[in-house]
Amino acid sequence: MKRYLKAIVVKIIWSQVDRLRATHSPLVIAVAGSIGKTGTKRAIATVLSETKKVRWQDGNYNDIVSVPLIFFGLDMPSLLNPFGWLKVFYRAERQIRGEYEPDIVVLELGTDYDGNMDEFVQRLKVDYGVLTAISAEHMVNFADMDEVAKEELKITQIAGIVLANADQIDKKYQKFESGSLLYGDGPYDCSINASKLTKDLYRPVNFSLPKFKQKVSVKTRMIGRQNLPGLAVAAQLGFILGLSNEQVTRGLEKVKPFAGRMQLLLGKKQSLLIDDTYNASPEAIIAALGTLYEVPGNQKIAVLGQMNELGTFSKEMHTNVGKACDPKQLDLVVTIGDDANEYLAASAEKNGCRVVRCPSPYHAADIVKPLLKKSTIVLLKGSQNGVFAEEVTRELLQKSSDSVKLVRQSPTWLSVKAKQFRNV
Repeated sequence: MKRYLKAIVVKIIWSQVDRLRATHSPLVIAVAGSIGKTGTKRAIATVLSETKKVRWQDGNYNDIVSVPLIFFGLDMPSLLNPFGWLKVFYRAERQIRGEYEPDIVVLELGTDYDGNMDEFVQRLKVDYGVLTAISAEHMVNFADMDEVAKEELKITQIAGIVLANADQIDKKYQKFESGSLLYGDGPYDCSINASKLTKDLYRPVNFSLPKFKQKVSVKTRMIGRQNLPGLAVAAQLGFILGLSNEQVTRGLEKVKPFAGRMQLLLGKKQSLLIDDTYNASPEAIIAALGTLYEVPGNQKIAVLGQMNELGTFSKEMHTNVGKACDPKQLDLVVTIGDDANEYLAASAEKNGCRVVRCPSPYHAADIVKPLLKKSTIVLLKGSQNGVFAEEVTRELLQKSSDSVKLVRQSPTWLSVKAKQFRNV
């Protein structure tokens, strides 16, 4: 029944998207890739909002049912709620036939399994496509990296022009049409030159865009170097769409860290928490560790949760993260979840790190909390189910009211966590 209802909903809502675009013609940008999609989407929307009316969704509307709702700025009801969907169709119809404010719509396209992107290829064409990375993701559903690349590269079938992060895409996969643009740390269409963090934890960055004869300099609160490519492609799109240097600069400076993505929070006893708990992949954890190593502090602790959905690659990838744990930089590594406790922890210990294994985030908080002091820096990172490292962050906050800044704090999510760790 649910599958049948989904097919009906998809058919109706996508036909409404087609009619909306035929009538109002908003420019459409789609962000795809293995990591960094949400942050990149937010950076693009923030910069372009300097002069354009931009519609986007700050959550995870990234599948075949939810993506079309972004065009209309509507929330998704349950598939089993026919009255909710009738209301959606009605409100969408009013926008099709009436006024439509957005100049630009920014989408995020999820890729969870082989063939996932085919649903978008059949229904969606966009003006610009952004490819953030081709790296390990949902490996329980993919045979190897070639299969991941094949799926992610389908953005080239959807987009008129592709902008790609050259540093996060192996050269053997960089088979883009002429007119595509690259960005990254090298001599690309948008080159990133980042300096060390300042004492007040800002990151000075220079973006060079030779094709546009532009250079942009900003000091950003996006402290992780892994977040800078999102700013780079936002700058590119800004100049492509006619923004001035001043407008692009102002937009980039407005991009701030947000829930669960390298967000700086005040911990107990004036410690500093780097909350990166939204999700985790090998590349993202290693990049986050690099940032932790760069932040000045006398005591550094890494709370690293298991990375889910890695399938047969789990042992290798958790081991690789453990190898990135530097005993000269870390006073303690705390792991959460079966694979992190077994493979990441063993690898980090072999590397010379002191490690404590924990069955839940609440146990991890109990380990870290007594160690906090003014000079302590704590990185918190992990996947969702079975880990929920944001619960460690919540226990370590100086102000409990800051918990509203964390991911997955709704009553529904708190209930899920309570059930998962009831007997732990």
